[in-house]
Amino acid sequence: MAQASDPSTAPSHSPPGKPAGIPPAGKASRLAGQLRADLPASLVVFLVALPLSLGIAAASGAPVMAGLIAAAVGGIVAGSLGGSPLQVSGPAAGLTVIVAGLVQEFGWQVTCLITAGAGAVQLLLGVSRVGRAALAVSPVVVKAMLAGIGITIMLQQVHVLLGSQPAGSALENLAALPAAITNVELHAALLGLAVVVILLGWKHLPAPVRGVPGPLAAVVAGTALSVAFAPSVERISFTGSILDAVALPELPEGNWRAVAFAVLSMALIASIESLLSAVAVDKMHNGCRTNLNRELLGQGAANIVSGTLGGLPVTGVIVRSATNVEAGAASRASAILHGVWVLAFSAFFAGLIQLIPLAVLAGLLMVIGARLIKVADIRTSMRTGDLLIYTVTLACVVFLNLLEGVLIGLALAAASVLWRVLKASVHAHPPVPPSVLWRVAITGSCSFFALPRLNRVLQSVPEGRDVVVELKADYLDHAFHEAVVAWRKQYEASGGTVLVEEHGNTLFRDAGHRAPKRQEASELPLPPRAARKSGGPGRNVEPVHSILHGINKYHRRFADKVQPMVQDLTDGQDPDTLFVACVDSRVNPNLITSSGPGDLLTLRNIGNVVCQDGRDASIDAVLSFAVKGLDVDSIVVCGHSNCGAMKAVIADAGGDAGPSLGAGFDAWLDHARPSYRELQEGHPVALAAAEAGFSRLDQLGMVNVAVQLAKLESHPVVGPALTRGTVQATGLFYDIGSARVLLVTTSGIEFLDPSHPATAGTATAR
Repeated sequence: MAQASDPSTAPSHSPPGKPAGIPPAGKASRLAGQLRADLPASLVVFLVALPLSLGIAAASGAPVMAGLIAAAVGGIVAGSLGGSPLQVSGPAAGLTVIVAGLVQEFGWQVTCLITAGAGAVQLLLGVSRVGRAALAVSPVVVKAMLAGIGITIMLQQVHVLLGSQPAGSALENLAALPAAITNVELHAALLGLAVVVILLGWKHLPAPVRGVPGPLAAVVAGTALSVAFAPSVERISFTGSILDAVALPELPEGNWRAVAFAVLSMALIASIESLLSAVAVDKMHNGCRTNLNRELLGQGAANIVSGTLGGLPVTGVIVRSATNVEAGAASRASAILHGVWVLAFSAFFAGLIQLIPLAVLAGLLMVIGARLIKVADIRTSMRTGDLLIYTVTLACVVFLNLLEGVLIGLALAAASVLWRVLKASVHAHPPVPPSVLWRVAITGSCSFFALPRLNRVLQSVPEGRDVVVELKADYLDHAFHEAVVAWRKQYEASGGTVLVEEHGNTLFRDAGHRAPKRQEASELPLPPRAARKSGGPGRNVEPVHSILHGINKYHRRFADKVQPMVQDLTDGQDPDTLFVACVDSRVNPNLITSSGPGDLLTLRNIGNVVCQDGRDASIDAVLSFAVKGLDVDSIVVCGHSNCGAMKAVIADAGGDAGPSLGAGFDAWLDHARPSYRELQEGHPVALAAAEAGFSRLDQLGMVNVAVQLAKLESHPVVGPALTRGTVQATGLFYDIGSARVLLVTTSGIEFLDPSHPATAGTATAR
């Protein structure tokens, strides 16, 4: 989404492919550089805007000069005051349908009053700083609205192209189409078709020819053909110049409620179209972003002026804006100058405009309308499941009116979002041998909306079975929790067993006593079975647990997700790290390092030790295999808090050996006893850990890591690799209580989690 910015402090714009800004060579030089870019760009935009403004006025049922008034005002007023320096404003095809309806219902001068009133509403919206809120519109609704406008324009203008008069509604235009075809005025039809052919084929012409805007070339060619071969065809008609066309607005004769509704409708639609166009223009260049609230103020001021002078409603127009950017405009001066050129041409060359046949403008508008219908938008809505919203919005815009169509589309889009967000999937699966468990899989947002389906599925599970409820929810309210608990109690009373397993982001146990909220996505694995056996989350009964049950669950829920990760590892491994950890079950190397299959070569033993060369063949073999066989980049030694091996070392040193674990265990502790001597002698890591508030037991655990790192430096295989820099050695300490990891060096410790309270300062040796 575009970011609002203050144009007074934002950097200047530059066309695509050019560096943003102009070299700082003084204000005069900068303005001269901008003018060199803006002057030719403004002429190109003027040539595009002139025929489009005439065609939109004709299609709206307004005086032809009203389109040029709006183009001039949009360029000068909106260009000067708006928040998007490269957006070009003027009459837009998107408001053609609503303006035509207002002209038919209220007359032209009351429509001018409605335009000015809509501008005043836009000013209030801009002052209220709701520019961003106006963008809270589903893109599929906007795309369908534009397509509906395109179809409506085509249904109207095909009658003009055939030489007849368009009706007031799409249905009437459809009904009258056979008669229009039967009574076709041949010259008008041929002129309109010639314009269509020129516009469709323009992109295939040589680049120098395409330098002339296609709409201008088509209108000039069509007009020239009409003068030469069809002088009697119906043409644009008006009296006087643009100054003579100025018409002050009039008050309506009653029916103020309908007028107020029209004002709000026009303000809303014009604001949305302008803001969406501004956001689209922002994506076309690398300059500063649009100030959306200021853009509303500029559009509001332009509509007040345009309505007061007898012009069409003004909005930001994506066709002209894109042309402006592509032509190399550098600032808002281009949009302002384009308005000046429209004003000058309309004042001094108005007679040329009256040579243009209505059928020529109809051909131009037919192509414009067709381009509003994008096949890519339809395909996108099909892929994203929004085809119903697209179709309903389009149909309502065409056969009802623009505002009702948009409101219905927005309501349908909101209902679709509500359904998708609140929908929960609940399915019961019979046992798949060798498992005997019935499985109830629940995913999505678990709220009271899902209770009917939940009850129906749960009642389908036969009595007296072992059932696992697999809950993968991002939202879970009290009503859903209560329904599952009630069913579980009733089911267990009948002789069955129920286990609730959570794989989502919510905690089932918390749903009964706190306000529900949507939880952040979680990548954590299943909680340990030990926690569930001791009455952990979601566990009130104790069915049989075993490794085989865990494997069964793995096959059901995770095997298909893991398979793509290990597909490239079937023929060999290429880990980057040897991870030396304690055998303690609470330490999970892959979890604390966010690593997956194939990342870590793991060596686990009591006390996470590495032995002196020759004292343990298995450890030496692993170190040699890691460094020489697998070319690992790093070796990590990871200790942990409340380590049993460290406890045994301290107890043994104090003469309290405790229950005997055998001669082998006692002999193994010889690898860790040097760490205790270092602790006693005031190892710098021990001092740093004590300063950070760690217990003596955990101080020893950290010193032990530092001692093992020192052993690696003297190891005959690892030492030379460390000296060469081909391998790095890192010490870690996992604090189980806080679930945080610390860095341990040979001289101190460092807290790695900047958000953890203990990291007010890094603890190091002094």
